[in-house]
Amino acid sequence: MAFQPIVDIAQRTIFAYEALVRGTEQESALDVLGQVTEESRTAFDQSCRIKAMILAQQLGIAEQGALLSVNFMPGVNYSAADCFQRTVQAAEWTGFPLTSLMFEISEMESLNDIERLRAISAEYRRHGLTIALDDFGAGNSGLNLLADIEVQVLKLDGRLVRGINFQPRAEQIVRSTAAMAHRLGIQIVAECVETEAEVEILLDAGITLMQGYLFARPTFESIPEITWPAIPTKTRSLKLDLAPKGLPSVA
Repeated sequence: MAFQPIVDIAQRTIFAYEALVRGTEQESALDVLGQVTEESRTAFDQSCRIKAMILAQQLGIAEQGALLSVNFMPGVNYSAADCFQRTVQAAEWTGFPLTSLMFEISEMESLNDIERLRAISAEYRRHGLTIALDDFGAGNSGLNLLADIEVQVLKLDGRLVRGINFQPRAEQIVRSTAAMAHRLGIQIVAECVETEAEVEILLDAGITLMQGYLFARPTFESIPEITWPAIPTKTRSLKLDLAPKGLPSVA
């Protein structure tokens, strides 16, 4: 596993660390996932979850007040009870606290059983875990998923964020999505942030949770050092005015 932080740039704190699968020789996620078969998917999903929790416990992620974000594979054939029980067993075995877990459901995944996915996410939420919808805006089912599954975190797809200062249409989409998320009481994360110009627009839209190379690249089995860009005073004031009031905390 490699870890990349999701930062709260306004508070200069770490909201979460996303665990990203790597090979034992640091092969990319694409290389590793390409070897996963339908028959091995369940075992692979569980192995990734356990490995991420082992490393997170060793690295003291929960002690920092940050969440551990792991990617959930919707195609795995779990029932809601079985999926949660496997997670409980992994937490007990590794010593990692359950309530410090966040599961990311990707909009890009093939979702053939929404009812089962809704039941699994509800079971997790009932026990204090956090559910995030990843890659929002990348596929063709994002709004339907958002209506079907109650999530606490929404992660904007990087293609909407990257170069947003040069894409007025993307900027308006991001602003509208952020306003919708805030009204629903959902925290919103901008992925693939790479420039300070992007940060300024995102802050002006009321988005303070960000992830990307500007802050830190994923590091193999370790916690990366964070680079904190300066926030212009004018942008900071706008952000404070636009930030949603009374959002539930999931950290």
